[in-house]
Amino acid sequence: MQGILGVFGVRQPINYRNEILAGLTVAMTMIPESLSFAILAGLSPLTGLYAAFLMGLVTSIIGGRPGMVSGGAGATVVVLIALASSHGVEYLFAAVILGGIFQLLVGLFKLGKFVRLIPQPVMYGFLNGLAVIIFMAQVAQFKIIENGATTWMQGIPLYWMAALTLLTIVIVLLWPKVTKVIPASLVAILLVFALVFLFNIDTKKVSDIASVSGSLPSFHIPVVPFTIETLQIIFPYALVMAGVGLIESLLTLNMVDEITNTKGKSNKEAVAQGVANITNGFFGGMGGCAMVAQTLVNIGAGARTRLSAFIGAITILLVILVGAPFIEQIPMAALVGVMMMVAIQTFQWVSFRIVNKFPKSDIFVGILVAAITVVLHNLALAVLAGVVVSALVFAWDNAKRIRARKYTDEAGVKYYEIRGPLFFGSTTAFAEKFDVLNDPTEVVIDFKESKVVDMSGINALHKLTEKYQQQGKILRLRHLSEDCRRLLKNAEGVIDVNIIEDPTYKVMV
Repeated sequence: MQGILGVFGVRQPINYRNEILAGLTVAMTMIPESLSFAILAGLSPLTGLYAAFLMGLVTSIIGGRPGMVSGGAGATVVVLIALASSHGVEYLFAAVILGGIFQLLVGLFKLGKFVRLIPQPVMYGFLNGLAVIIFMAQVAQFKIIENGATTWMQGIPLYWMAALTLLTIVIVLLWPKVTKVIPASLVAILLVFALVFLFNIDTKKVSDIASVSGSLPSFHIPVVPFTIETLQIIFPYALVMAGVGLIESLLTLNMVDEITNTKGKSNKEAVAQGVANITNGFFGGMGGCAMVAQTLVNIGAGARTRLSAFIGAITILLVILVGAPFIEQIPMAALVGVMMMVAIQTFQWVSFRIVNKFPKSDIFVGILVAAITVVLHNLALAVLAGVVVSALVFAWDNAKRIRARKYTDEAGVKYYEIRGPLFFGSTTAFAEKFDVLNDPTEVVIDFKESKVVDMSGINALHKLTEKYQQQGKILRLRHLSEDCRRLLKNAEGVIDVNIIEDPTYKVMV
C-alpha cells in the first residue's frame, strides 16, 4: 500500500471512491472536447483522443501537481493548425516533440518559478476570459451540419437540446444537497443518458461529432526531412506551443494550489508536460497541456491525488479500445450542461464585488487580459500582455515614489536622504532633487532607505558625481549596498563610500 501511495504523491490514505468517480467524470468531459479540437485542426479524431490519454497518463505519474488534469487542449492545438494545414500532420508531430523538448528544458533549468511573477489581476482576467471561452464553446454545440453547411438547430431538436442541457445544470446544482458521495457531474451525465435512452429521444450525441473507436497508439517517428529547413519551419510553432502550454499549465497549477491550500511543483510539472508532449509526438497525439475546465471538474468531484487523472487517462484508452459504442451514445446536452457549469464556476465573480477596491490600473489589466483571451483565444499572449502592462504600471508608480529629505549639519555638510528605489524609471526624478550649483563643497547622499536597482541607477549616480566634480565639490555616498559599490568603479577617487560608521546598518532588500 505504501508503494501505491508513493506513486500517486500522497502521504495519507487515498479516498478511492472520490478519485475513481472523479476520473470517470473527467474522462466523459474530456472526450468530446478532444474530438472537437482534433477536428478543428483538420486531424483524425483519434489524434485528439491519443493526446488526452498520453498527456493524462504521463502527467498523472510524474507531474508536479496532484489533482491537475492534462490532455489535448485547444490552447496548444490552435497554435499548430496553420502548420498542419500547410505542411501536413507529420510536421505537426515533429513540432510537438520539439515543443516538448523546450518544456523539458524549462523544467530542468528550474525556470518554472517565474510564473510567480504573474499578478493577481492577470489571473482574474485569465480565468474570466477562459470561462467565457468555455461557455461559448458549449453554445457552439447547438449547431448541426446539414448538406455540408453548419447551421443553428431549430424546432424540436433545439428544444430537446436546450431542455436536456438545462436539466443537466439543475442536477449539477441540486445533487450535492442530496449527497456528495458521487460527483454531481457524473450523476447528471448518467441520468440524462438514461432519460434519452429510455424515451428514445432524438438528440445530438457524441457519435454525431466523430467515432471514438480505435486501437492502441503505436510508436512512430515523424516522417519529415531531418534538415535545417525542417527545423526552421517547425521551430517557431514549437516555441509558441511550448510557451502557451507551460503558461496554461502553470497557471492551472497555481489555481489548484489556491483551491486546495497545497503547494505544487512548477518545475516538476514543466518536466512532465515536456515528457508528455515528446511522447505525444512519437505516438500520434496532437500534443496538449493542463486543462482548466477538466481540472475544475476533477477538484470539484473531490479528487486530491494523481489517481483520478490516471483513472481518467486509462478510461479514455478503454473507450478507444472497447467502450466506443457506449460513449458515442452519450447526449451532447449532458456534456454541454456540465461544461457550462464549469464555466460559471470558473468565472471569478468575486472580481465584480471587489472591483471598486482595486486600483484603476489593475482593473484595466484584468479587462485587457480577459478581452485578449476571448477575442484572440491566445492565452499566452493575453497573460504576457497583462504581465507587461502590470510591470510598466509598477515601474511608473515606483518612479513617482522616490523622495529626498535634505538638511545641512553644523559643519556645513549637506545631506540628501533618499527614499524609494533608484532604477530606470526614477533616474530623472532622482537627478532633479539635487542643486549642484548652490550646494556646499561637501555633499552626502544617504541610501539607508533606498536601493540602487539597476545599471540605469548606477549611471545616474556616475553622472551626478561628475557634475559635482566639475564644480570642485566632493560627493560621498553612505549606506550603499555592496553590489552597487562594486559597480561604481568609474567613480573611484570621487565617491567616498562609508558604511563603517554605522555597524548596525543592514542593506535594504
